[in-house]
This record gives sequence, structure tokens and C-alpha cells, in this order.
Amino acid sequence: MAASPVDLFSDTHTLPTPGMRRAIFDAEVGDEQLGEDPTTRALEERVAALCGTEAALLLPTGSMCNKVGVAALTRPGDAVVVDSRAHVLRFEGGGPAVLSGVVFEPIASERGHFDGGRLRAALNPGSVYQPRTSLVCLEQTHNFAGGTVWPIERYREVCSTAHEHGASVLTDGARLLNAVAASGVPARDWADPVDAVWIDFSKGLGAPGGAVLAGAAAFVADANRFKYLFGGAMRQSGMLAAACLYALDHHVERLPDDHARAARLASGLGDLGLLVEPPETNMVFFDPAPLDAPGFVLALEERGVRMSLAAGRIRAVTHLGVDDSGIDRALAAAAEVVAAGDSS
Repeated sequence: MAASPVDLFSDTHTLPTPGMRRAIFDAEVGDEQLGEDPTTRALEERVAALCGTEAALLLPTGSMCNKVGVAALTRPGDAVVVDSRAHVLRFEGGGPAVLSGVVFEPIASERGHFDGGRLRAALNPGSVYQPRTSLVCLEQTHNFAGGTVWPIERYREVCSTAHEHGASVLTDGARLLNAVAASGVPARDWADPVDAVWIDFSKGLGAPGGAVLAGAAAFVADANRFKYLFGGAMRQSGMLAAACLYALDHHVERLPDDHARAARLASGLGDLGLLVEPPETNMVFFDPAPLDAPGFVLALEERGVRMSLAAGRIRAVTHLGVDDSGIDRALAAAAEVVAAGDSS
């Protein structure tokens, strides 16, 4: 029997574990739209406690958390400051522009993290000619900057600068708990300086879906209105919430394993002469030059290893579906491709 592929394409490719499937099966459920789903309420309370916020709200996806958060913290015609490679800007179909009528003001940075000075230069009080900057969106960890973690002091500086100029701050925390694992800074410390933050459960935490948006009670009430407006309301959402609760109980403390495997993968790829960006969490970005990146990815896939292309680089993401033997197989396949030079 052929070995199953080593899937490093994304941590969104995790599958529910047997224990998680049992939790889904056994979930106590009710009507979420009436606030009668006890498992959903339990998850929301758990995330609010984790982040130290007054309230939280389960949504189907992290992308919807961004869209709902932007809608609740802006008005049409406002400007939203983001890093130039931010997921909310580049990979969500222009949703906030369509749904909330906002424009983006991107800031270029090397590792996805700008400082207060660069933010200050981008903020605008607005006029009859120019849009008012009402929101700053941060990303933790920053996906396409390499899975990087904001330094906590710079993060606080940026949040303080935004608030001084009357702008709110929304943190895209799709991989917030990876940042917690890498930095040792608790989730509540990342949530404290911002107006809203969310956690995605369908990535390194291994759930089949679900993300929870957290903030002050008044913000969450506004967010709930946009959840309904954007079609995110559910019925027996406790089945999804049960998977997320299981992930909090069983899949958080193992995140450093993913980081260690990413570091080992990066080291091995570097030993092959590939140009590798040092990983901070569970993402490895590298350039196979002089070999062709698309061809390199195809050659790896022919050898049972799946990675993805990201702006001319190759991205490999470790997660609970890839063990130590998977890293060994990925490195062996990469060595074959390099030796053969058959990715052109």
C-alpha cells in the first residue's frame, strides 16, 4: 500500500481526530439563533475568558470574523490601515470593500510588522476629500510574512498610536495561539490593547471550521447584527463548537511540536542549498532558485509531498497531520528534486 501524502500545503488541511469526531457526535445542541445552544455558549464564554474580554461570538469562518469585525468598527467611506501582505487585504476577495464600503491603506514592511511612526504617517483624520482612518488591522501570526509573531512591545506601541488618533484596532488572530506558543505571551495580553480579536479553530487547532470573535459586550452585540446580515447565523452550531472546545482541551499544548518540526524542515532545506527564511512558528518559506518554484512544487507532489506557492516562494506549513516521519519524507523528496534538477 502506498504511503499517504505528506500534506504541508496548509494547516487548514487538518482533519478532525477520532476524539474530536466523538465530541462532535456527543455535542449538546439547541437553536443558536435564539441563544439556546449550550455548547456554543460554552465555547464563547471559554474564548472570552481566554482573551480576557467581556464577550465573544462564534462565526463559521475566520474570514467572516474579519468582515464582521471591520463592519462593526467602521462606517462606509472609512480607511483601514493594514500591512501590505495582510490576509484581509489580499486573500478575502475584497469582502470588506464590498460589504462595508471601506478602502485599505497598506503599509509595506519586511516581516509584517510596522511601528508606531509608520502607522502615524498613514493615519488620516479625514475631510471632505479624504477618508477617515477608523481602523487598523493587525495579523498575528502574519501568514504571508512567514508566520511571524509581532513583538509585544511594538504591538502595544501600534495599538496605542491608533487609539491616540481615534482609530480602533482589530487583530486577525487566525493563528493567535501559535503566537502564544512561540512567544510565551498569553492570549489576554494580545487581546488587551485591541478593540477586537479572533481565533480560528480550523488551522493548527484542527477543527473542521469555526472561529470566535472577542471584544467588549457592546462590540459583540454589533458584531452579532452583522453576523446575521452577512448570513453567518447558524442553528445547531454546538456540533461545530464542540470541535472547537475539544481543540482547546487537546490541541493547544501540542502547537510547539509543529514549530519544532517547521524548524527541522527549514534546517534540512537549508542544508540542501535552498534559500530558507528562518521560521518563527509553523510556516517555512523558501526559494528553490535556481530551480523553478512551480516546477519544484510539482516535482515534490509527484513524490508524495504537497506544498504551496506564495508570491514566488514556496510555503510549507506543519500541523497535527504531519509527524516526524512526514518531515523526514518531505526532506528526502526535496533532496531528490534538488539532485535531479528536474523542476525547471
